[in-house]
Amino acid sequence: MNKTLRKSFEFSSLREVGIFIAFFVILAILMILSPNAFAKPANLVNILKQASINGILATGMMFVIISGGIDLSVGSIVALTGVIAATFAHPGEYPLIVPIVLSVVIGAAVGLLNGVSVAYGNIPPFIVTLGTMTIVRGVALIAAKGQPVFNVTKLFEGIAGGFVFNTIPHLVVYFVVITLVCAFIITRTVFGRRVYAVGGNETAARVSGINVDWIKIAVYTLSGFLAGIAGLLLASRLVSGNPTAGQAYELDAIAAVIIGGVSMAGGAGKWYGTVIGALLIAVIGNGLDILNVSSHFQLIIKGSIIIIAVLLDMKGKGKQ
Repeated sequence: MNKTLRKSFEFSSLREVGIFIAFFVILAILMILSPNAFAKPANLVNILKQASINGILATGMMFVIISGGIDLSVGSIVALTGVIAATFAHPGEYPLIVPIVLSVVIGAAVGLLNGVSVAYGNIPPFIVTLGTMTIVRGVALIAAKGQPVFNVTKLFEGIAGGFVFNTIPHLVVYFVVITLVCAFIITRTVFGRRVYAVGGNETAARVSGINVDWIKIAVYTLSGFLAGIAGLLLASRLVSGNPTAGQAYELDAIAAVIIGGVSMAGGAGKWYGTVIGALLIAVIGNGLDILNVSSHFQLIIKGSIIIIAVLLDMKGKGKQ
């Protein structure tokens, strides 16, 4: 038994170290290939901004995947909450708190719907969130009448468009704060331990007295809540709410989580791996743009990375 645990720990540690090594190797390669463009401070700040939105989505996705689920609806939630936020952020109509509250409440409500459907409807998470992904995207298009929503206040624009001390983007501050709060929840609270327990062995979790249904509802609600925040921030950054925004964002969020070492089977993974995964996705995307690689090839690369990461995870499980 001790030998098995030791092998499991060794594989886990090797994979975690490998994530950091891969990140810095790719960073170094891109700096060598395009030192004048990639390594510019302005571009590095832009990478952090890009990683922040996906990182917030990935943090919510992390909870869902660790619990043994999946959430394909986050990109559509980003679009809907962005449209709603921009609609209620017109000058002279509503105070700033209204679009902020509406965004997070609507995001959490969609997540709650996902969680209830999975927990009490016994519908596979993939099917539930695939359905809500389509429904919510349709609602966003109807709410915006198929057109981007413009004309927002300067205060709304400043939510994500400003800087702290004229150097640190607001987006990065939000990402860091949300990450630290979620890291504390997943590692230092009873709820976090129960999320791992549900993902590791749902039957054993039920037998031990854990309210598995409540845990599932909570993680999907949290994922929707964070997607609502991401939608609000994206609308503020783009100074508009676009019903077509957030397309394939669920792919980037899942990729960040899986690359970061969270097991698709549930029950295993570290929060800091998700952070590195989000940064890695942003670095790769930014670097390929600078190298003038077609966006079509970028999709192929991202998809391949996910398959490889899942394959490594399955091989690791088999060895354990």
